[in-house]
Amino acid sequence: MASHRRPKQPSRARVTVLTTAAAAAVALSSQAANAAPSEKPSKDEVKTKVDKLYEEAEQATEKLNGATEKQEKLQKEISTIQDNVARGQEELNALRDSMGLAAAAQYRTGTIDPSLQLFLSADPDDYLDKASAADQLSAQQVEALKKIQVKQRELAQDRAEASDKLKDLASTRTELGKKKKEVQGKLAEAQKLLNSLTAKEKAELAAEQERANRSSSARVDLGNSTPASGRAAAAFSAAQSKLGTPYVYGATGPSSYDCSGLTSWAYAQAGVGIPRTSEAQSTIGTKIYSSSQLQVGDLVFFFGDLHHVGLYAGNGQIIHAPRSGTVVRYESMNTIGGPFMFGVRV
Repeated sequence: MASHRRPKQPSRARVTVLTTAAAAAVALSSQAANAAPSEKPSKDEVKTKVDKLYEEAEQATEKLNGATEKQEKLQKEISTIQDNVARGQEELNALRDSMGLAAAAQYRTGTIDPSLQLFLSADPDDYLDKASAADQLSAQQVEALKKIQVKQRELAQDRAEASDKLKDLASTRTELGKKKKEVQGKLAEAQKLLNSLTAKEKAELAAEQERANRSSSARVDLGNSTPASGRAAAAFSAAQSKLGTPYVYGATGPSSYDCSGLTSWAYAQAGVGIPRTSEAQSTIGTKIYSSSQLQVGDLVFFFGDLHHVGLYAGNGQIIHAPRSGTVVRYESMNTIGGPFMFGVRV
């Protein structure tokens, strides 16, 4: 007679686990079905992001330029101090040598009671002459000792100053490295965004930029504004000669420029030395807060932190080195991307 057994029922725990897993699978499937696929940014969105990154790169570039300038200045100062220390040590050695010779002479002659020397001397007049010379030598030695002490103090001060500047130089080099990485990082990020575009989109953006470069370097109505001075006219003329020259961060010419590199180079051609960075350039000359009072050749500053500078060209136009991917060109003050802060008449 056949045995009839009831089929084994799954345990309650097993049922619960299976039910939970099934529910989770259904939920994940539902989320995957409902999730919208990630949208690739449009060409215009990429351009906006890239422009922002280029602006941030220029901002970091001006900080980099400042650190570079500080490093060069410190290196010159340290070199001068080290030269002074070397010369001072030579002078100190010479003073010590002269003192050593005098001491050796005294040792060779020996010392006895002066009254006994006079009594024993065969020529009292000759002895008195020698005694007078000895007194004079003693006074010279005292003066030499004073000079040695002064020179030692000067050398100690120079060495301490050199040590402080070397520490400052090390700190500046660290800052320089960080700023350089920041600039390179911004530019690399911008390039990565550009690489995400299709070949057609890249070509369209390149064509737009080329048209902007050509049109701004061609005929631009600069009005009838007169130069602020002869040197301003010379600086502006020098900048004009560089229309179409590419922007390169940290460059000061003659084959590429960044914004403050162009302005400092232009004024140098006019025989006027101005600081290297836009922030430092903003501290010189006479400030002009109304754009209506600007004259050709005036420095013009933009953005709250003054990280961009150009030269006023007339009729609301400036000549400047805008950012990576562009060239030295004319541009309306209204399209710079940041507010006009003030001008400076050099």
